[in-house]
Amino acid sequence: MPSTAPAPADSGSPGRRDAEATRAAILRAARHLLARHAHGDITLKAVAERAGVSPPLIMKYFGNKEALFARVMSFEEDAAVLLAAPLADLGHHMVRHVLVSQSERGADPLLRIVFAPLQGTQGDTLRANFRTQVSDRLALRLDGPDAGLRAELAVSMLLGLGVMYGIARGGELRAAPLDAVVERYAPAVQAHLTP
Repeated sequence: MPSTAPAPADSGSPGRRDAEATRAAILRAARHLLARHAHGDITLKAVAERAGVSPPLIMKYFGNKEALFARVMSFEEDAAVLLAAPLADLGHHMVRHVLVSQSERGADPLLRIVFAPLQGTQGDTLRANFRTQVSDRLALRLDGPDAGLRAELAVSMLLGLGVMYGIARGGELRAAPLDAVVERYAPAVQAHLTP
């Protein structure tokens, strides 16, 4: 008699890739809405419509609205990617990451911190997560005096670049070749990381 048990999950299988793409679309939709609306005003139906999925699918992947938004308000995964370079090359890597996120994906997940003041108590959670998961995590990698200050200055430069590129849509910045912007901007960020 043939087995009816599902095949073991294969991270390279089409079903696995589709599930990952669906989860990513749901998170993007929730981040987009959180940047524009108060947490309490966002419904799972609105997230589902923006993501092109059904509300029950969100429940399947995330459980409920609170679990979804706890994930959206976490910077753990984003910080891991942002900080995934040796310290000597980190400024270059972080600047490139912000620009590629903006130019190719239309958003940088770190920029959602800019909208924290709009979110009430959820904004407090967003700010606390950003401090511990991004700024403090970066500071732990830095040698020398004033590591916390230098980490916050480096991160503020990245946020400023992201805001100018993605929100203010600076014409000259967006028209410049990405590599040229990285070469100009990265040394200033790196100066805070390895003084």
